[in-house]
Amino acid sequence: MQSWDDPASTSEAALLAAYFAELSGWQAGVPVVHEGLRTLSLCFGTLGVQTAMRKNDPFALHVPYTRAMMAFQLFQPHPAHILIVGLGGGSLSKYCHRRFPETLVTTVEIDERVIALRDQFHIPPDSGRFRVVHADAAEYLAAHRNDADVILLDGFDAFGLPAKLSTQAFYDDCHAALRDGGVLVANLLERSDSEAACFERIGRAFGQPPLSTVARRDENPIAIAVKNAPAPDWPALHARARDIVLSGGINFGSHVKNMEHDSNACAATPQCETDTTGDPA
Repeated sequence: MQSWDDPASTSEAALLAAYFAELSGWQAGVPVVHEGLRTLSLCFGTLGVQTAMRKNDPFALHVPYTRAMMAFQLFQPHPAHILIVGLGGGSLSKYCHRRFPETLVTTVEIDERVIALRDQFHIPPDSGRFRVVHADAAEYLAAHRNDADVILLDGFDAFGLPAKLSTQAFYDDCHAALRDGGVLVANLLERSDSEAACFERIGRAFGQPPLSTVARRDENPIAIAVKNAPAPDWPALHARARDIVLSGGINFGSHVKNMEHDSNACAATPQCETDTTGDPA
C-alpha cells in the first residue's frame, strides 16, 4: 500500500482526507472490522468500507462490483489459475475458491494486518489450491510470466488506488503474467481522470482498448482485457451469459450489453483507438 503522506502517490482528495483523519486522531491505513446486525465490514479507519460480508452467507458476493468482476467467466469459463490482487475481506477469493473447485486461487496482499483478519471473514486456510501470499503485488507480478488465466485487480489502500498499482509498467506486467487468452479484470473504483488514464494504460499493455462495464448501484467502472484476443463475438457472449445463469451462476447479461455498447461506441470514435505512443506513466 502507498503511504498517505507521499504526495507523488496520492490524489488531492486523498491528501485532504488524510488531513482530516490526522485532525481526528485516526491513524491512516489501519484496518478495522465493523460488525453490523447482518454484515461484517472491513474499513481502513472511518473513511469508507473496503469490503462487506453477509453473516448468514459468508461466501456470497455482497458488494455489486465484486459480482461484476466475475464477468471474466464470459471469456475464461474454466481457469486453471486465478490471481487476485488485494485480499480485503476475501470476497473474491472465497467465491472463486468455491465456484471453481479445480482451480488454484492465489491472492496477493501487502498488508499483514489484513491477512491477520482472515479467520473473522471465513477465508479458507492455505492449501494445495488456495493460498494467500504476503507480498507487494507490483513486485510479485513483475516476477511472474505466463502464470495465470485470470488476474483480478482489487488492491486499494485507505485513500483509493495506489499509484504503484496503476502505472504502465504494472499493467504491462499484468499482461506478461497472463497466459494466452487470459483475462485481466480491474476495479477502477470511480469515474475520474485517473480512471480514464488506467483504461488507456491497460489498452497500451494489451494492444487494444479494454472492454468496460459498470457495477450496479455502486457504479464502480470495471475494465476487462483479454490477452491476444480476437474481436468479441457478441452473439456468443450473450449466449454464454445465458448458459452461466442456467448453471446457477451470476447473471452477466447486462454487463455483456454494457461491453457491446461501449465497444461499438469506441469503434466509431477514432480517438478511442489505442495510443501506443502516449505518456507511459
